[in-house]
Amino acid sequence: MGLIRFLVPPPSSLSEQAHERAFATGIDLVPWRCETRRTADEIQQTRSVNDSGNFHIPWIVPGRGEIMLQTCTLVERAEPYLFAVELARGKVNQLRNQAADWQAIGLVVDDDVWDKLRGATEHFARAAVGQHKVAEAIEAAQQALALALEGSDALARCYVDQALAVRRRQTPQLPTVLAAELAAPPAGKGTEAFLEGFNAASIPIVWREIEAVEGAYQWNRPDKLIDWCVTNRRPVIGGPLLQLDAHTLPDWLCLWEGDFDNIVSVVRDFIETVISRYRGKVAAWQCAARVNTGRALSLSEEERLRLAVSTIEAVRQADPNTPVILRFDQPWAEYMARTDVDLSPLHFADALVRAGLGLSAIGLDLSMGFTGAGSALRDRLDFARLIDLWSCLGLPLFVCLSAPSSMAADPAAWGAAKPDANAISGGWNAAAQAKFVEDFLPILLAKPSVQAVVWNQWSDAESHEFPHGGLVDSAGAAKSSLKALSAIRKANLR
Repeated sequence: MGLIRFLVPPPSSLSEQAHERAFATGIDLVPWRCETRRTADEIQQTRSVNDSGNFHIPWIVPGRGEIMLQTCTLVERAEPYLFAVELARGKVNQLRNQAADWQAIGLVVDDDVWDKLRGATEHFARAAVGQHKVAEAIEAAQQALALALEGSDALARCYVDQALAVRRRQTPQLPTVLAAELAAPPAGKGTEAFLEGFNAASIPIVWREIEAVEGAYQWNRPDKLIDWCVTNRRPVIGGPLLQLDAHTLPDWLCLWEGDFDNIVSVVRDFIETVISRYRGKVAAWQCAARVNTGRALSLSEEERLRLAVSTIEAVRQADPNTPVILRFDQPWAEYMARTDVDLSPLHFADALVRAGLGLSAIGLDLSMGFTGAGSALRDRLDFARLIDLWSCLGLPLFVCLSAPSSMAADPAAWGAAKPDANAISGGWNAAAQAKFVEDFLPILLAKPSVQAVVWNQWSDAESHEFPHGGLVDSAGAAKSSLKALSAIRKANLR
């Protein structure tokens, strides 16, 4: 077992629960099993390995809110590290390396980026050599962090502007699919708003609703949604056909818990039944979701991998020509620090890609700014680097995106997720959600590997998982995030 220690920073930098979401990774960025505890003056992390690695923790940055940051590679040592200094080292190093990497492939890096990097480096240098004066070192490190994050934003803007310009020179209107998940057909002004914002629609196939009683199928909701899409000439992305959580699986399926072969049999039967009904009306099938994180039916990791294989095969056999997508939850894999699993989501996906099963695309669920589920908020540079990492699999990416628009209670939300009050300075609101769209959606459009982007909740009026994650509020009024999204689509997409 390994132990790494950090001096607890001022309370303004670290929330009381931040250590519960901390984790450590190796050079491959795969989280290790670890336990992080907080004492009066230290944060101590016990890890399953003794190797040097990166420490990740949500850190409060003045004027921004709480953002997940990481250190450079740290070795174990007797004396504790000074938290702010190591996080500043990590972000300054990341900014410098990413700027150099993108410059090497032709990006023209603005002077503003280099100015921010120089300023951040100077402040970090003072912090690093002056750690014997703890308060002064922390102050200098915080200034370095702030400048490095500003530089990261500026670098991301450079990348997006230039990458989109190159893509538009080749194709004036990008071919990227932009969709939202519908729980009910839009009506009235909602129809016009949806058609203006999106060139496709994602239609959920909820097994629990369709086959609440084994063998008795209720198709009302998917029929209405697909008919609406056909009428309004919007391609349909169907599914997921299997989502490994208790809310979407029928209750009777628990009768087969412990009998893996029968679980596979009934899953395949449901998939084949759905596809036989909607084949020819669906442009792409999401065969499964949360196969890496779902704990329903007490399946082992190996069984979840085998079940994913079976869902891909079932879709391919029932509909050989329609693209097949498999979705992964929490692609940064922070959950691995607290669960007994061996495969990271990237390795899970890699195993399926290498198996040659006919998978058409990899889906990433990026619901950000929540606690209890989803992913912690990152900056745009970390976000872009994640997309680049998953692009290495060589398949198109299908990204499901969302963020909250309010801190209020949401009675229609059924999931464990809660808006992270610390993620945004002042808390989440409609303006913060709109800024999230403006900051992160263009990065996805700038990446040729991203074939489709789905906002995973159109309206807050219907039952949903992520609180206030829709683009339309519970009263049917469009949020400012929908206007931002529509403007981005108009400027870039078909």
